[in-house]
Amino acid sequence: MGVFYGMVARGQVVLAEFSAILESNASVIAKQILDKTNQGNNKNDSCASYSHDRYVFHVKRTDGLTIICMANDTLGRRIPFAFLEDIHNRFVRTYGRAILSAPAYAMNDEFSRVLSQQIDYYSTDPNADRLNRLKGEMTQASSTYTFRVRTVMIDNIEKVLERGNRLELLVEKTTAMNGNSIRFKSQSRRFQNNMWWRNVRLT
Repeated sequence: MGVFYGMVARGQVVLAEFSAILESNASVIAKQILDKTNQGNNKNDSCASYSHDRYVFHVKRTDGLTIICMANDTLGRRIPFAFLEDIHNRFVRTYGRAILSAPAYAMNDEFSRVLSQQIDYYSTDPNADRLNRLKGEMTQASSTYTFRVRTVMIDNIEKVLERGNRLELLVEKTTAMNGNSIRFKSQSRRFQNNMWWRNVRLT
């Protein structure tokens, strides 16, 4: 199992929590972390992780809510923070403005079931890891569309080469025009000098 415990709190008021381990001090440690994160009335959104034995407590503060989970230290940070984001979205969507005035554990009976389901999902389902899911989808897509991609790439390369040939031709024409303009400029200057001398002779 990866995630073992989840808590949702407003300030220092715990609104819901669930532990997948029966005999655990996760709740006590989470409340200590909650006290620590709420010291100094800091209301900024933030993410943090605190190590304890073989476990890591991950904390996400958003919109006045603090969501905490305890996970294996081998799980990393990506899945726990995806879990915290998911729990935050579900909690806000479910309770809305009631969160602002709810007393302690007001949502616990109902939302602890959601915490339990999501803990199970993020601990056991490989699709919970968005990166792994995307890798799987990309592998499947690449095997399905390899031929199409290759065809499109060959077409694009041919178009680029054709465009390159056109560009070379354009560069050659531009160079020729540049040479012609320099010749025209020198001839016109010579003609102008001749005309000036002819005028001088006439006067």
